[in-house]
Amino acid sequence: MVGNDLILELRGIFHSGQVEPSSWTQRLFGSVETGLILKDISLEIKPGEVFAVLGSKGSGKRALLDVISRRAQGATRGQILFEGNPLTLSLFQRACSYVTYRTDLIPSLTTEQTLYYTANLSSGEKVCRYTCSTRVRQMLGDLALNQVAQHSVASLNPSQLRRLVIGVQLIKDPVLLLLDEPTAGLDPLSTYLIISILSSYARRRGRAVLLTMEKPRSDVFPFLDRAAFLCLGDILYTGPTRLMLEYFSSIGFPCPTTENPLMYYLCLSTVDRRSRERFLESHTQILELVDKFKSVGNAYATHSHIQPPSLTKSHLRSVRPSCFQLSTTLYQRLLASTFNITPFGLNHMFLRLALFPIYALLIFMIYFNVSGHEHKDVNRAGIMFFSFFGTYITSTITTALTFSIFRTRYYQEAQEGIYGGPLFLIVYLLFSVPFSLATVAAGSRILFQVTGLTTVEDWAVFGGVLWGSYLLAEQQTIALLMVVKREFNAIIASIYLCLLYLILGGGILRSFGGVPEWLLYTGYATQTHYASLSLADRLFPGLPLSNCSSVQLSALGCKASENHVLSHRSTSPAWDLALSLGLSSAFILSTLVIYLMPLPAFIKAKFRQ
Repeated sequence: MVGNDLILELRGIFHSGQVEPSSWTQRLFGSVETGLILKDISLEIKPGEVFAVLGSKGSGKRALLDVISRRAQGATRGQILFEGNPLTLSLFQRACSYVTYRTDLIPSLTTEQTLYYTANLSSGEKVCRYTCSTRVRQMLGDLALNQVAQHSVASLNPSQLRRLVIGVQLIKDPVLLLLDEPTAGLDPLSTYLIISILSSYARRRGRAVLLTMEKPRSDVFPFLDRAAFLCLGDILYTGPTRLMLEYFSSIGFPCPTTENPLMYYLCLSTVDRRSRERFLESHTQILELVDKFKSVGNAYATHSHIQPPSLTKSHLRSVRPSCFQLSTTLYQRLLASTFNITPFGLNHMFLRLALFPIYALLIFMIYFNVSGHEHKDVNRAGIMFFSFFGTYITSTITTALTFSIFRTRYYQEAQEGIYGGPLFLIVYLLFSVPFSLATVAAGSRILFQVTGLTTVEDWAVFGGVLWGSYLLAEQQTIALLMVVKREFNAIIASIYLCLLYLILGGGILRSFGGVPEWLLYTGYATQTHYASLSLADRLFPGLPLSNCSSVQLSALGCKASENHVLSHRSTSPAWDLALSLGLSSAFILSTLVIYLMPLPAFIKAKFRQ
């Protein structure tokens, strides 16, 4: 039976998963090398204590945390009980938190803003209205971050950033907190500070803290209430740290007085790979230690703990936020991250508002005063091409360089069960539309000066067509960034697709005369086809639809042979414009569907770790 003083209990946990790296094709089609990672793991974690899982690289520490958090990929058997109930994914997301080895925060937000928006995303409106601000101020003090409360995340040193990452989970007030190597790469003082903060939190709030460590220092020994030594998925010892020396001395492995007991027994539970003889000797010794603990160590594993503190009520988790509150908070966070005066925010503002107008200004300088040129139609065809291509490429670059950090943060927060992909994408689009409309309005006005058109209606059509093209490239890049991690790869792929649209549907780079009919009809499915027809009607009014000259052929996208003439303008120019904007909007819906589709685990993992 599970005692009343237990928060988490693991009984006989076996887990199989990938044990060797494999190529992306093997991961995609499921042909991976698997093996037994965890072997008969049994642990008890109680309120008010810090439990350390110690082991060298490859011992199964991270796999154990993934199994507890219900994120592990592979077969798992055994019992995982949380406060006496089976621990499901939804239960873990409601009451527990997991600080992964790598967490990507939004660089331009301040320390205080990061904690505040996290608190708003984790608690109901009525609760947060009265407690979130107080909780944020208290958390800043507990984490010793008061002095950097108004500093941007990008300006924090490694110790401050690690404490903030931990605070992002602590602000949710979890009953159980998992941490994967929270002190890795930090100096001794920072390590001591973090462990002492976690120990104080556990005792004061009556929470349980489970963390992994690969190189524990002796000065953190007093803060660790319980410890478990893992090697190759087996447990060599689990129980109170104050009884650890007694146990190992009783089985013939006393710790020298000058040694750090944590590191001494960690080395004892590590396979020596420097030679074949040492490997066999250390492996045999570890197997003996595992068998010894199974036979005589149960009394230590279940040894009664000091009187556990009573658990305080988790106010932030008592009421879940509404969809409206989530949307509002996400929108406010996007605004704050962009308008904060930081290098990150200024860079995003430049990309969103100035990149396309600067491109348009360069084209304006090239085509300035060409209206009297004898090859006026050729110039206008070039303007059409550079207008479409520039819109596509600037939208792609802007989206790839500004969206990726929010994409990664979404993946990590969605794994915590805070919100889903469609909500995130809708909020991002509502945030992005005013910027795209402003930058296209400014850029199209500059390009409009060299088109030879004069009326406001012509500019509205010209700007509307380019805005539809901008939205199309934006959504296409967002869809690519769902499965492509590197921004450069997404930019190249999106630009190639846009060039394909121009070739198939634009009739600008290549006339339809030499294109096979099946490709010609394929062009009808592109937004570029209708966008180019809308502009051609205004830039080249009155020109025939067939038997065109070479100049007209390039500009209009019509065909020289009457035997293959298609009614490219079976609809009116107004309908062409409506179809252009409609297809651009339809791509938004398709992107929403993509964010609802299940993806292979290895694709999602590269954004979350």
